[in-house]
Amino acid sequence: MRVLGIDPGSETTGWGVVEGDARRYRLVEFGTVKANPRLRFAARLLKIHAGVEEIVEKFRPEVCAVEESFFAVNAQTALKLGHVRGVILLAAERAGVEIAEYAPRLVKQSVVGYGAAEKQQVQEMVRVLLKLKELPAPFDASDALAVALTHLHHGGRPEVSKGKVAPARARLEALLAANPRRR
Repeated sequence: MRVLGIDPGSETTGWGVVEGDARRYRLVEFGTVKANPRLRFAARLLKIHAGVEEIVEKFRPEVCAVEESFFAVNAQTALKLGHVRGVILLAAERAGVEIAEYAPRLVKQSVVGYGAAEKQQVQEMVRVLLKLKELPAPFDASDALAVALTHLHHGGRPEVSKGKVAPARARLEALLAANPRRR
């Protein structure tokens, strides 16, 4: 499975493409889409949208795994990040790419083993997991690679991060419902 991981940002959006499954994966490419902070916000959104469209066209991912927003310093920042996420989701949807979203805490837990890990810890574990000689930089790109790895670690099942019942548990509940004497 080829996964495009994205770490949204209103000035720098990180991206990383990883190919593999839950046990083995390899780096395809990573980088950032930079939007000049001196541009009007709408022009920055256009730049980010065009950049993501170009990446999707070039690498043809099966899934676009996007980090969810979790907090913002103020309401204005939260709104801006929401707009950035919107143009990213639009680019993926227009290309017909499946979309998965993961909470930052789950990404850190999945890659580092600790949900409150620092960016440096995430960056180092991404380097180790992908067997890279150097740290993937900047943090925006290493965070995006971590999001892609999280999707692969979860077997391509984003519902695990959304608080929904995991497929194995759902199957067990269906089996018990169909066979009430087994309870």
